[in-house]
Amino acid sequence: MFKSLGHKVKHKILLITGWGGGAELLQPLHDALERQDYIVERINIFNAFDHVILQQHVELALRFDVIVGWSLGGQLATLLVDQIQQQFAEQKILITLASNPCFVAKEDWATAMSVETFIQFKQSFEQDAITTLKRFGLLVCQGASSTKKDFLAMQKLIRPQPIALLKHGLDLLEQLNLVEIYCDYQGYQLHVFAQHDALVPYQVMQNIQNLAAKNQSVVSVEGASHGFPCFMVGQTVQIIEDFLEQTV
Repeated sequence: MFKSLGHKVKHKILLITGWGGGAELLQPLHDALERQDYIVERINIFNAFDHVILQQHVELALRFDVIVGWSLGGQLATLLVDQIQQQFAEQKILITLASNPCFVAKEDWATAMSVETFIQFKQSFEQDAITTLKRFGLLVCQGASSTKKDFLAMQKLIRPQPIALLKHGLDLLEQLNLVEIYCDYQGYQLHVFAQHDALVPYQVMQNIQNLAAKNQSVVSVEGASHGFPCFMVGQTVQIIEDFLEQTV
């Protein structure tokens, strides 16, 4: 596609999906960003505790200007921009969507899922993965006025995932605490939260604002569930575009 003279070449965006359903869940967002002339690639979650796999993803992310992650994908995006900063002294633009830097409550970050609830979820997944994934899907959609419609739409996009990958994802959700990276990161970062998120407490937004990190912005989406990047695509693209225009 030829760009008209004077038309600014837009950013290259790497999109990272959340836990449980595969990268197709972000297909609508991917397509909508491409319609705005962004160059977009979309990937699934990965085991960031495996150093070889992490490094492969760092080298992939290096080719992009903006790293966007939803939920667990937001934590993975945060790890990638931090590694790029450490290894290459480059700052990518970080955007997280419905992502808690620390998903399971820790002593220094209490605004998160309780340890007990998470352990119950993990045990339930071990016993009956399919039923647990369905329940998780309902939580992703819960809170919006369109919960039922969203859940049906999501079922069409979900792809079966390798159990080993899902287990690695649960380990990441349980153990990652990236608050320090939010504080120390020198690049631009935007964190977007859903008002009615059933998985990431809305109060996290205030906690992150309190960090007062350099070049950090925080935005909320009213009436939204955890799944807003899948179901409120137009609004999500607008938030991303507005932020990217500010960073130019």
